[in-house]
Amino acid sequence: MPSGACRHRPVPYLGAALKKATKTEIPRKTVYRLSLYLRCLQRLKSNQITTVSSEALARAAGVKPTQLRKDLTYLGQFGTRGLGYDVDQLARMITAHLGTNRLQPVVLVGVGNLGSALVQYQGFGPEGFEIVAAFDQDPERQRGGELRVPLYPMSRLPEITSRLGVRMAILAVPAAAAQEVANALVGAGILGILNFAPIVPAVPEHVALSNVNLAIELENLSYFLQD
Repeated sequence: MPSGACRHRPVPYLGAALKKATKTEIPRKTVYRLSLYLRCLQRLKSNQITTVSSEALARAAGVKPTQLRKDLTYLGQFGTRGLGYDVDQLARMITAHLGTNRLQPVVLVGVGNLGSALVQYQGFGPEGFEIVAAFDQDPERQRGGELRVPLYPMSRLPEITSRLGVRMAILAVPAAAAQEVANALVGAGILGILNFAPIVPAVPEHVALSNVNLAIELENLSYFLQD
């Protein structure tokens, strides 16, 4: 898909409502569920379905209809009783609240096996994100395959993030380096970090941190698989 296809713009008549609604603080768990609803809506759009009931959308997302309706109140009052939600309008409202109605630049730090795989992944673009640069302490090291983005030494992190207007980063470094790199990212003006390191680095309150620990996720699955 061309990168331009990801550069969505909000529907004009929703502008005022969206601007007002974005001032409301949305709980983190609700934000996560909004992302789930958005993916369900995208599937509906791909199947040329134009309206959906709260019951059908909740069932597709794996939540209760009451929870879905409560979550959507953060976006404002809309939908038609008896007809449901306009799929395209609701998708646009959610993308506007999530800040993905335009392509957002992201940098990745740590180009090992995991980092290389994330750089090569082409599924970020359709969701509104683009990895525009990668950083590593040893950028000259031989790596399998050609990277799709420029690879820089860590010393150029502040320069590159400032020039490209980057506010989000993916952290894919070993545990021993995670805190130091997180500090460097904060110092470079990064405000959101997706952390794949097996420890949770400390960041200032104004920096959003999401941690992805695959071992913990597997442990959770293991619990439910026990006899």
